[in-house]
Amino acid sequence: MYNLIKPILFSFDPEDIHKLSFKLIPYIPKKIKNLYKVEDQKLNREFFGIKFPNPVGLAAGLDKDGTVFEHLSDFGFGFVEIGTVTPMKQKGNEKPRLYRLVKENALINRMGFNNLGIYNLINNIENRNKDIILGVNIARNKFTSNKNAYIDYAYCISKLENYVDYFTINISSPNTPELRELQKPDDLRNLLLHISDTMTEKPILLKISPDINNRELEDIVKASEDLVNGYIATNTTVDRDKIKGYKSCIGGLSGAPLREKSTAVIYQLNKLTDLPIIGSGGIMSAEDALEKMDAGADLIQIYTGFIFKGPQLIKDINKKLI
Repeated sequence: MYNLIKPILFSFDPEDIHKLSFKLIPYIPKKIKNLYKVEDQKLNREFFGIKFPNPVGLAAGLDKDGTVFEHLSDFGFGFVEIGTVTPMKQKGNEKPRLYRLVKENALINRMGFNNLGIYNLINNIENRNKDIILGVNIARNKFTSNKNAYIDYAYCISKLENYVDYFTINISSPNTPELRELQKPDDLRNLLLHISDTMTEKPILLKISPDINNRELEDIVKASEDLVNGYIATNTTVDRDKIKGYKSCIGGLSGAPLREKSTAVIYQLNKLTDLPIIGSGGIMSAEDALEKMDAGADLIQIYTGFIFKGPQLIKDINKKLI
């Protein structure tokens, strides 16, 4: 069904069709959405104290302000991550900032954490369906220095703690200047120590960049393992080796060209830690999902695969897992 409307959707500007889709998704009959749901006890998972109905989640970035996550969940996701949200609203980077690479099954985005801020998010999720496992991806505002970044992260946690099931610390997006510097061991350790002062009981996950070597990954784990409950691997990449065009296009590359790189990080990360790992990056098929799990992922998240393949991808993965 999605393949029938995909050519129409892909004929529009990516960001424009994103906004239009969000207006239309609530009106899709639940009977249609239920066609993609797979329910089986074999799919149940439990990590960091959360029981997941299935291991296929929606990655952050699609529903930044938490406006349609319940409707998206109806397509069969085991959990949904909203955001990235920052304390204060911000416009993000100048347009155009989202590019669709059809032949490569990929996206490049340089959105820059465009969102309406934490209080708008709270207003959207305060009366949510608690049966949906909901995570939130948080980050500092663009105008906040790395030195004071802990204030923004801690503020987000303190305000959102009663509304979500887990937090993802985003220090790996390539679209906010100097943000990735927070992955340096001393800076990361200092950030997480301040975050731990919030005394939140909700799980804290750390999202990792794919653009790091094994030594840097080892340093990240050493600096963070006792202060987080798990990892998400990975964010988007600035590497352009796997694509022919768009070499000078600034932003994070996601989709099929990211698959091998993210899987390699998961494989190495699994050697370094016993903490749960959520695998993300380039999952465009059920086979890609199993590859991530074979590498060490306990759960997975999709984003670009959902854009290119539609909700059938969720069903295919869960069927394959069974």
